[in-house]
Amino acid sequence: MKQRISFISFAALVLSAGASPAQTVSTLVLSDSQELGRKLTSQSCVVCHFPLQHSALTYGPRLSRETMMGDEASLRAVISEGSQRMPGFKHMFNDEQIGAVISFIKSLPPPAEAPKKD
Repeated sequence: MKQRISFISFAALVLSAGASPAQTVSTLVLSDSQELGRKLTSQSCVVCHFPLQHSALTYGPRLSRETMMGDEASLRAVISEGSQRMPGFKHMFNDEQIGAVISFIKSLPPPAEAPKKD
C-alpha cells in the first residue's frame, strides 16, 4: 500500500512537473501537433530529460530546439530506436506521434545556464 501511495504521489508530481516542459513554453501558443507532443513528452520523457526540481540534475540531456542541433532526422532516429541509455519508442509511438514530440522539442528554448559556483 505504501508503494502504491508513493507511486501515486510520484505520478502527481510528474503530471504537475509534466508542466515542467509546459512551463518552459507557457508563453507560446502551441499547435495541435506540438500540444500532442507536449502531452507525450510529459508522459514518457519528463522523468529523464527535465529536472523535477529547480536545481536538480537530469538523467538524460535537457531537451530543446538545440537538441541534436535541431536535426529532425537525428531526433526521429533516437526517439524511434533509442540509444544505449534510452529506450526506443517505435513500438509505443506511431510516426505522427514521434513527429509531434519532435515538433514540441523544437519549440523549447535552450535551458538557462546554471550559475557557476566559485
